[in-house]
Amino acid sequence: LSRNDERNKSLGKWVNAQRMSYKKNTLRSDRIQQLNSIGFIWDLCGHSWNENFDQLCAFKAQSGHCCVSQNDVQNTSLAAWIRQQRVSYKENTLSSNHTQKLNSIGFI
Repeated sequence: LSRNDERNKSLGKWVNAQRMSYKKNTLRSDRIQQLNSIGFIWDLCGHSWNENFDQLCAFKAQSGHCCVSQNDVQNTSLAAWIRQQRVSYKENTLSSNHTQKLNSIGFI
């Protein structure tokens, strides 16, 4: 669900309200269970990071390395994500959990 999707604006607001209530620990447990049962994503940033990490792991399994070329048209978004991880690492803004995960596959 995109924030820019005019057709689903009210749904987007509702989804955001559920996430905010969850973060504030004010969402009823039955609602949490219902949303969990349909695979609701509570943390979009964390989910997105993990999806990219999984793509990097798959790339490494296939190619034997983590060096995705910026010119690789099949992996342009993965290459951009990798570039951002390296920048974050150099600026010391990459979380220790993310650093550990990337170290575990020989990325950093």
